[in-house]
Amino acid sequence: MRILVVNWRDIHHPEAGGAEVHFHETFTRIAKAGHHVTLLCSRFPGAEVHESIDGITVIRNGWKLTFNLTVPWFYHRHLAHEAFDIIIEDLNKIPFFLPCFTKRPVLALLHHLFGTAVFRETNPIFAAYVYLTERLIPAVYRRCFFEVVSESSRDELIHMGLSSDQITVIHNGIDTRLYEHIDVLDQKEAALIVYMGRLKRYKNVDHLIQAMTMVRESVPDARLCIIGTGDQRKALEAMCRSMHLTDAVKFTGFISDQDKVGILRQATVAAFPSDKEGWGLAVIEANACYTPVVATDVPGLRDAVVHWETGVLIPLGDRKAMARALIRLIQERQERERLARNAASRALQFTWDTTAKKTLELIEKVVKEHR
Repeated sequence: MRILVVNWRDIHHPEAGGAEVHFHETFTRIAKAGHHVTLLCSRFPGAEVHESIDGITVIRNGWKLTFNLTVPWFYHRHLAHEAFDIIIEDLNKIPFFLPCFTKRPVLALLHHLFGTAVFRETNPIFAAYVYLTERLIPAVYRRCFFEVVSESSRDELIHMGLSSDQITVIHNGIDTRLYEHIDVLDQKEAALIVYMGRLKRYKNVDHLIQAMTMVRESVPDARLCIIGTGDQRKALEAMCRSMHLTDAVKFTGFISDQDKVGILRQATVAAFPSDKEGWGLAVIEANACYTPVVATDVPGLRDAVVHWETGVLIPLGDRKAMARALIRLIQERQERERLARNAASRALQFTWDTTAKKTLELIEKVVKEHR
């Protein structure tokens, strides 16, 4: 089968995030199963226009702010003649509206919708553009099937008017090989809190830093390790300096998966204060290291966290509730280890092999029904 995927970025892009990890882990496995996978994505400085990455043919065209505008033209000029069996459009940020430009079957892949949260992330004009294009999804994709990564994303689409029969939930996975030989008896550092993810406004890492001042009143030796990169890093570092937390908060920037697992093995608890997520892949990665989490009760995260079974859910924006939950998990070892055992057991049920298998089954279904 010949598969064309359209996504804003590839796994080598400096701003690659969870959507790109999902694509790469899923479709490298599909390619290894004998299918031909082509990715059309945006360019970035220093990147080759054509490249093969782990069995996937990558074609880069357009740039960050122009890619969605160039997709229809590039597809018709360079790819429409190719005998693709299906086109998979990753609705990550701005839809490309491919059903308007091709008669081939289109499978829409959705992590999450931004909704009004986009107005916190960018300038009002661009935010309005993203918001309005999302509102067009039910009309443009009314005849398409959807793959979503969480029940929350499914419910958002149903609320917008799409039928549940069109939507299949396929959760993200983890590379279980990274988590072999990890158990709850591993040495955990006292009072080490970890955040991992991009440093964007909607991730609300500033809420976590503010909560740290309250945590340290009860746990003076508490430390926070922030793993990830993003355009908010300088502002967050400045916040730490102004709040006299430079000795308590460490920014690692981008690190390898192996180094990330090494830190999670040592962590007491992980924290995720986002406005919303697609599913909460970072939550499951932390859980696989026997690290329970404190997360906001929002779409995506509430799908990944089982409240007081694998972690704790708190109201969005409630710094005091976050601080209280972090203090409790740091101080109450028996409760923390109960959550840790539950979390690890659940996390290891989610594998990229399963995600790829279910995705391929859905692709085959869509192609068959189109014929």
